[in-house]
Amino acid sequence: MDFDLTEEQQLIRDTARQFADRELAERARDNDRNHHFDIDLVAKIADQGYLGAIVPQEYGGAGLDYVTYAIVVEEIGRHDSSMRTVISVQTSLVCSSILRWGSEEQKREYLPKLCSGEWLGCFGLTEPDTGSDAANQKTRARKTDGGWVLNGNKMWISLGTRADVAMIFAQTDPEKKHRGLACFLVETGTPGFSTQEIQGKMGLHGMVTASIALDDVEVPDSALMGEVGEGFKVAMSALDSGRYSVAAGCVGVCQGSLDHSVAYAKEREQFGRPIASFQLVQAMIADMRVQTDAARLLVYRAGSLKDQGRPSTTETSIAKLYATEAAQNCSHLAIQVHGGSGYVDDHPVERYFRDVRVTTLYEGTSQIQKLIIGRAETGINALA
Repeated sequence: MDFDLTEEQQLIRDTARQFADRELAERARDNDRNHHFDIDLVAKIADQGYLGAIVPQEYGGAGLDYVTYAIVVEEIGRHDSSMRTVISVQTSLVCSSILRWGSEEQKREYLPKLCSGEWLGCFGLTEPDTGSDAANQKTRARKTDGGWVLNGNKMWISLGTRADVAMIFAQTDPEKKHRGLACFLVETGTPGFSTQEIQGKMGLHGMVTASIALDDVEVPDSALMGEVGEGFKVAMSALDSGRYSVAAGCVGVCQGSLDHSVAYAKEREQFGRPIASFQLVQAMIADMRVQTDAARLLVYRAGSLKDQGRPSTTETSIAKLYATEAAQNCSHLAIQVHGGSGYVDDHPVERYFRDVRVTTLYEGTSQIQKLIIGRAETGINALA
């Protein structure tokens, strides 16, 4: 068991860190303040190769392994969870799904555009009345001669208003339940496809989130990804990949919370000495360090299993559960260390605290992760 990064991984980490320090630190605060989705910054991220990191080079990706991908996502997440979300949606949800389930024609058509950032993609699974119960889709797909007609609504879709192609999950036969689900690649300029941005979010102000309406959207047979009835498998494999990148990004939040807390505690003085000399401040910093290390190692373990082609669903859920909850706690402690200064956005810990809250909700809530882990331990499906 080797805990050291390879020379290549160290180089990629250092490059990603320098890029994040240079391009993300200041822009993240301004974009958050202005509720601005920074498409120019997305283009710079694409130029680094981060939007298709795990996609093979033959399809325009960087061809990185999963552990190295996690290293990159952590460095982006250390500064900007909104931009980390772009990478997660584009790479882990959309590209990985097309890579695994798409036809060769779909791979050739969409992956180069997505990896280069020419196109953005979104993942249309959640509905107004369907969250954790992902199989209970109200969106319908009706077969026609040579194609399908889609009707329904999607909710909480990251990149929804900016995407050029959407993965849309729809029920072809309600009586078959999850065995009737299908996934379609729908270009967003198709007539009947419309979006509306969701306002008033607690965090991720630099990311666009949308509702999608599908009103008699006609797509050809070639839009179907995989087979009819495989939609649920497509969704679950995508979420497994998405959970991994969310966990990696949350390691970045943990590390950022720790880094800023240490720097502030050494600088800030009370009672004639730096607050870093106070035992209870050191206790908070120690808690952050322990949780950061634990979260990172859990992410690396899940990534190592993925790289070996071994089952990793349970380990990914463990990493996602722990890292997201740890990021919440570390950002909370970071504000405590900063005191009143941590309550305003002059310091990034305030943004960390708001942005990270959603990570225990999307890609499967913390409670869903516990049920996945519990099922693996007991052999009993609590949702059945």
